Amino acid sequence: MVIKEAKFVISNADVRKCPETNLPEYAFIGRSNVGKSSLINMLTGKKNLAMTSSNPGKTMLINHFLINNEWYLVDLPGYGYARRGKEARDMLAKMIKSYILCRRQMTNLFVLVDSRHKPQKIDMEFIEWLGVNGVPFSIVFTKLDKLGVNAGKENMELYKRELLSFWEELPPVFATSSVDRRGRDEILDYIEEINRSMSSSKNE
Repeated sequence: MVIKEAKFVISNADVRKCPETNLPEYAFIGRSNVGKSSLINMLTGKKNLAMTSSNPGKTMLINHFLINNEWYLVDLPGYGYARRGKEARDMLAKMIKSYILCRRQMTNLFVLVDSRHKPQKIDMEFIEWLGVNGVPFSIVFTKLDKLGVNAGKENMELYKRELLSFWEELPPVFATSSVDRRGRDEILDYIEEINRSMSSSKNE
């Protein structure tokens, strides 16, 4: 897929105020400081489309970006940022869950996981929650440029083994780096494949 145009459309805290269209939406989520904004900028080829920050927990709203006038890329707040107060964490959790469970346009959720760490309880619990609720999702390992080839593969395999302990099969898995653009074509081709499949189904 070639990204010809990527533009910001709207930010809001209420899923009912998301764009009223029938275009498919591909949402990105992960723990705070997982490299989500950098990955979005890398995928779209727009350096400052999603604002990056050295401070975790910056994204507080549901952000919609229109891609090629064909589909939306949705930047969701990160989960599990401990420095927020309980009230703020609960509000974000409610916002995230309402989008994931109630937004009919949500076609696939890309769950970002920091490849530098071994399986984290908070990631595993979130992924398990997605499975229980039948949410279509993929796993995106980020920051692979920070690790040697073997270390990156080892951590990814640990996650896969952990998931297979309670899943019959794995969802699609992508290995990425916003620095060397690793995984960009694979993710965009996957989105394009789904879009084509949806378009074919509508025309039948």
